[in-house]
Amino acid sequence: MWNTIWTFFHKLASPPHFYRISAILLPWLAVPGYLLVAWGTYNGLFTAPEDYQQKDAFRIIYVHVPSAYLSMMAYMVMAISAGIGLIWRMKLAHAVAAAAAPIGAAFTFLALATGSIWGRPMWGTWWEWGDPRLTSELILLFLYFGYMALRSSIGDTAKADKASAVLALVGAINVPIIHYSVEWWTSLHQGQTLLAEGGPAIDTAMLWPLLANIFGFSLIFGSMLLRRLRTEVLFRERRKRWVKELALGGQQS
Repeated sequence: MWNTIWTFFHKLASPPHFYRISAILLPWLAVPGYLLVAWGTYNGLFTAPEDYQQKDAFRIIYVHVPSAYLSMMAYMVMAISAGIGLIWRMKLAHAVAAAAAPIGAAFTFLALATGSIWGRPMWGTWWEWGDPRLTSELILLFLYFGYMALRSSIGDTAKADKASAVLALVGAINVPIIHYSVEWWTSLHQGQTLLAEGGPAIDTAMLWPLLANIFGFSLIFGSMLLRRLRTEVLFRERRKRWVKELALGGQQS
């Protein structure tokens, strides 16, 4: 069994094999993802009851929470892939890290923007520098920017992979800081809702749309990652025979 799994992942790490498999996987990620987000957003905005304290202002949760979750998940995908590429010298792993960075930065910016919009009526301010969750999330955005800037500043792809991989791994320490910041320090940000002790601290009618959006956003992230990764693979393999044959086949069709 393990030999079969290892063989599968070994084949998946081959750029030509990955490119073929990813074309099959894309619609299976994108279509369910958009359907889940459409269902979750509609029910979150129109059928879920208003919060007894925050009233309708709480509904931004259906964008903010999935975005914040994916901002951290994307960084972990980037860091783990960078580590795999650095240790086992797997080129496709470095490509995954490079493809994940802009997507993670976009979700981080969205999380910060929606958090600020949510915080204005709840806290009376757009931003609070003393809040550990806000500050550590902003640091995450700078880590994404730093990773992408470092990659673009080095012309040699192999050297860029190694240097940016080290930065990604060092920056990974910020992810658990973001997650546990509301427990380790005094924070304006509310505590755990979905992972609270004794179960989710949210009404079921509010919970299901939120879960649908979290899973939907995750599937959309997967589809976006595959699309960017396919482009990254083509760029890295542009001088290989299989890419030239693919290009010639596309021109003939």
